[in-house]
Amino acid sequence: MKAIVYDKKNKAEFLVLREVEKPIQKDKEVLVKIRHVSLNAADYRSIKMGIVPDGRIMGADIAGVVEAVGENVRKFKVGDSVLGDLSGCGFGGLAEYVAAPETALVRIPQGVSFDVASALPMASVTALQGMRLGKIHAGQKVLIHGAGGGVGTFAVQLAKQFDTEVTAVCGTRNVEIVRSLGADTVIDYTQEDFAKSATLFDLVLVLNGNRPISSYRNVMAPKGICVMSGGSIAQLLKFTLLGPLYSIGNKKMRLLSAKPNTFDLEFILRLVEEGKVRAVIDKRYKLEETLEAIRYLNEGHAKGKVVINI
Repeated sequence: MKAIVYDKKNKAEFLVLREVEKPIQKDKEVLVKIRHVSLNAADYRSIKMGIVPDGRIMGADIAGVVEAVGENVRKFKVGDSVLGDLSGCGFGGLAEYVAAPETALVRIPQGVSFDVASALPMASVTALQGMRLGKIHAGQKVLIHGAGGGVGTFAVQLAKQFDTEVTAVCGTRNVEIVRSLGADTVIDYTQEDFAKSATLFDLVLVLNGNRPISSYRNVMAPKGICVMSGGSIAQLLKFTLLGPLYSIGNKKMRLLSAKPNTFDLEFILRLVEEGKVRAVIDKRYKLEETLEAIRYLNEGHAKGKVVINI
């Protein structure tokens, strides 16, 4: 089968299209013929740090069709359409096939396309878990910094599902799409500094950027919560080190470590089925164009998700 393999010795193109052995599913695994896989920051950040799975094939968010099942698989049968986040079980999505634990997958409902399904797992679940960590509830004022990216576009829509007032921060090219997702106020960070806002927010969700932690704390309401799950590596390190100090008092700073969760994913899928949440797909690439897609995503200006057509 064809796969995109990480090759640290190849300085020109560290992600190389190669023919590799087709995987064989174990007793509690299913073999999935992949139709689409979406990229996430986890893919390029892991590569930057030299952290790659044993199989040297990245790609977590997959959507495809079950081609074979292990002897002890009870949840799926051959022909089922499935999606899932494989970041907790070895990645492997940038390939024509992957063997994945049945516990990592859920069925794709009728009416949800494979490309849309592949865009959901990691980004939408991260957004949902971030809001839960921030104790979101109706009537709150929510600030989403990095609202135009993969996680951010879901965060805006999910925050509105909780009946909150949403202020979204994004770049110029993303203003219109973020507004169309339901944001009550959109701040173009190239024209206006959110840190100077007179509004105080009950929940600040940080998904992108490289701002001082004080910028977020200054716009938090008394007893407000700031949840960080993105941005530059330098910002994440500062948040890890200084967050506890800034949490002394009523305002709390929380660092999210999102994890794959099929119950959360099924919750998102129901909202997608009902037309309450949609995936924003910026660009689509072919498998052999994966390196180009990774570089585009790494620039930090993607409008929603980047999807690879296998």
